[in-house]
Amino acid sequence: MTKLILALHGTGPALDDPALRTRLTATGVSRFQLNVDDETVAPAMRFGPGDAQGRPITAVITLWTEGDPAAAIGVLADLAPAVHAWRVTERRPIEPPTVADGQRADALANIAVLRRPEGMTREEYLDIWLNDHTPIAIATQNTFGYIQNIVEEALTPGSPELSAIVEELFPMSGLTDMHEFYGSGGDDEELSRRITVLMASVARFGADQGLDLVPTSRYVWDLA
Repeated sequence: MTKLILALHGTGPALDDPALRTRLTATGVSRFQLNVDDETVAPAMRFGPGDAQGRPITAVITLWTEGDPAAAIGVLADLAPAVHAWRVTERRPIEPPTVADGQRADALANIAVLRRPEGMTREEYLDIWLNDHTPIAIATQNTFGYIQNIVEEALTPGSPELSAIVEELFPMSGLTDMHEFYGSGGDDEELSRRITVLMASVARFGADQGLDLVPTSRYVWDLA
């Protein structure tokens, strides 16, 4: 099974169109996940360099396929002015709650797109991120879903060089309440401590630079 992640910069046709999923099924796709920056998550923080033209990521599509990745990507190529795709290897430190097909997860699903800093080897980067940073991220944030995707290769021309794509699920109340986002229980001192610890850990592997942060609504369909 191959996992693919596609970043869309600007959107065109409806991304939840059943006909789209039917076409993907025909290429061997067995699972389809849509993360879209929509009105529901409008109050959330978002930032990042975006693509080469400075266009922000507006949606992320994740596919699991037994078929030819190029065929699946071809189905999605015209969904936005710019579509980039990567093959990834996933780790799932915190499994998100199961939600019925096509139902919005009751969560703020943040997508973080990470770039390895110059001067740091891939091995060093992955060691710090996966082994050192992961438990700190879990301990300092109020996440109830946490999926890490190691980028193995770019699959479309012009795709930015990425190291990782992360999805973290937070309570919807975290949209506007920092204590809910970080799980600090209303304690300002604890909130400050958690942010300080997290940011120090993030800086160790360069995730405080060149980061795209995309707040999204999350939907999943089982196509098998």
